[in-house]
Amino acid sequence: MALEQYAQVMRTWLAHWVHPHGVHQDGERGREVYQRSTMSALLDGIYDGDVTIQEMLRHGDFGLGTFNSLDGEMVILDGVCWQLHADGSVNRADPQALTPFASVTWFHADHVFDLDSPTDRDGLTSAIDARIESTNLIYAIRITGRFTTIHTRTVSRQNRPYGGLTEATKNQSETVLQNTSGVMAGFRMPDYEQGISVAGYHLHFLDDEHTRGGHALDFEIAHARVEISVRSDLHLSLPTTEQFLNAHLDRADMAADIGRTEGG
Repeated sequence: MALEQYAQVMRTWLAHWVHPHGVHQDGERGREVYQRSTMSALLDGIYDGDVTIQEMLRHGDFGLGTFNSLDGEMVILDGVCWQLHADGSVNRADPQALTPFASVTWFHADHVFDLDSPTDRDGLTSAIDARIESTNLIYAIRITGRFTTIHTRTVSRQNRPYGGLTEATKNQSETVLQNTSGVMAGFRMPDYEQGISVAGYHLHFLDDEHTRGGHALDFEIAHARVEISVRSDLHLSLPTTEQFLNAHLDRADMAADIGRTEGG
């Protein structure tokens, strides 16, 4: 275990290290979001994956996703993967657990700013949008601070035969947390990525005690630090399972379905 932890630290250091002359030691990894499967696959009920959490962590130290059978929400912070269950419990994910969908990157802040007054979801997204270079790039977002209120949801483990994601989220567990500190982590994806990912903002929350959290539906921030990591490469890794190969991923109502499942 100690050897694996040391290897993880070294991978993170190499991805972040900048040469004295300003050249990134690992430029490709420094710009890349690595994603397993697609949001459209989740919509179609493809909840069984064939890649482990351990493998995903070889591609990044920050991200989000879900677990096999849609068993809760995933948050990856500082190289640690957390599993947030529908019953409200949180645990460090088993490295050999499988994921049907996850996005990770090596997080390095390119823009940092503070929110010093009460800010709601619209205020946060507007503040970020005012600072980014282009809506056509990908941004990893990390918000660390105090939340006056945060409304989260956590999907419940599904049983075969699986229904689609819109059906699965009808029975999701929702919680409203008051006056809690923690981290919201996720991505701002371009509109043209809808169906590959979630267009716009997709954020998951984990409190400082690692005991509560979920997919962030709505919130009000008391004060926080916002870090933005600019990404220009998307590495899309597709499953080769029979379920994925036989799926129908070109549904006409995809955007509306994603909006419903994401709480938009």
